[in-house]
Amino acid sequence: MQEEHTFQRRLTLFDSTAIVVGSMIGSGIFIVSADIARMVGSPGWLMAVWVITGIMTIFAALSYGELAGMFPKAGGQYVYLKEAYNPLTGFLYGWTLFLVIQTGTIAAVGMAFAKFLGVMIPWISEEIVWYHQGFFKFGPVQLIAIGSIAFLTWVNTMGIQKGKRVQNAFTSGKFLLLILFIILGIAFASNQYAIDANKSIYWNPAQAGSGGTELPLAGIALVAALGMAMVGSLFSSDAWNNITFTAGEVINPRKNIPMSLFLGTLIVTILYLLANYVYISVLPVRGSPEGVDAAARGMQYAVNDRLGTAAISAIFGSYAVVIMAGFIVISTFGCNNGLILSGARVYYAMAVDGIFFKKVGKLNEKGVPAAGLIFQGIWAGLLCLSGTYGQLLDYVVFAVLIFYVLTILGLFRLRKTRPEAERPYKAFGYPVIPLTYITLALTVMTILFIYKPVYTWPGLIIVILGIPVYYLWRKK
Repeated sequence: MQEEHTFQRRLTLFDSTAIVVGSMIGSGIFIVSADIARMVGSPGWLMAVWVITGIMTIFAALSYGELAGMFPKAGGQYVYLKEAYNPLTGFLYGWTLFLVIQTGTIAAVGMAFAKFLGVMIPWISEEIVWYHQGFFKFGPVQLIAIGSIAFLTWVNTMGIQKGKRVQNAFTSGKFLLLILFIILGIAFASNQYAIDANKSIYWNPAQAGSGGTELPLAGIALVAALGMAMVGSLFSSDAWNNITFTAGEVINPRKNIPMSLFLGTLIVTILYLLANYVYISVLPVRGSPEGVDAAARGMQYAVNDRLGTAAISAIFGSYAVVIMAGFIVISTFGCNNGLILSGARVYYAMAVDGIFFKKVGKLNEKGVPAAGLIFQGIWAGLLCLSGTYGQLLDYVVFAVLIFYVLTILGLFRLRKTRPEAERPYKAFGYPVIPLTYITLALTVMTILFIYKPVYTWPGLIIVILGIPVYYLWRKK
């Protein structure tokens, strides 16, 4: 008779917080504010985008804390949706997570890791392509991206202890480096020209048009621009919920998961706001695409949107490119470890419920879902080769918000349907904070639905396709 292995509770509050912080911080904070600057065109409104995103993220984390206390099981959000509604709702989340949300993010972060490693090692270049046919593309960048995913997948099959050591090391490293970036930026890179230029337009929003033209924003147009600008900030602040997937391995999960959700999202929100303060202290928000230097190009037209590099170029000159590349390599490697570690726990929970490959519902002798890790790694690797991972992530922003809203609505539903259930932690600020998140998320979703349908329909289609798959699986 085959021995049944069990999860090992090895994750402390520090480990859990490291997963939250490490999974959230990748390369986005050093890039996406360029697009936000093009959307809103003023320092005040750029900061407002990040403040609103931070409030939404923290409010969602506070709301999830109650659900984490009620259902301290592997699978996290999948379990919350299944318990609040029905198995189909849980499956649709798990289906979308495996197909594009988790694996697409792993692919995108892996590719970012490889591209920035290429800044330091020239032969890892996007210009070198060994084979290209249709969507399929393979070269040194894809090789390194897939190799990094395979390596981290292997590390995490060796047990939760190995996975958490990698996570703690890289999260601590990127945290300290980001603090150093903020200190250096504020103390040595501040530019009086940029400060004066930004001060004059602080609350005067204008969207960047073609050829560097400016389109003033007000009223509904401003609200729409803010909603569209939040796609980047929301994506950069996502993956905070991954710690809920690992509930089966957290020590005292009813206490430590809610606390790590709050601490992790608060830490990252503060770091993101400080990083953006550095940007507007060093670079003018508005610039020209023909600008000859970083100041002339401004945040809007930073080369390849690499704001982090542009911000510290005043201190380190040409070395800034390599220094920031090294920072992002460390950041993305640690980010992917957290994503890889946690994602497989959802597929495990689905397999145990009979709605995913049976083999994925088994733990190896180290007490981890090795088969789930391998399935996840293979699919993420294929997405790297497809070249469509970026588009996939754009497509699922809307779908991700749908599931966040459904999960927090589930909090209200469970209060009515299971009033007697044990709740060691009750959602802080209930019902105001959960309702505030739902209102803000629905507003962003409505704006995307109207003004950016390319961000909505594909994600909805992916979710809906899961319905026949679910019934076919159950029938089988």
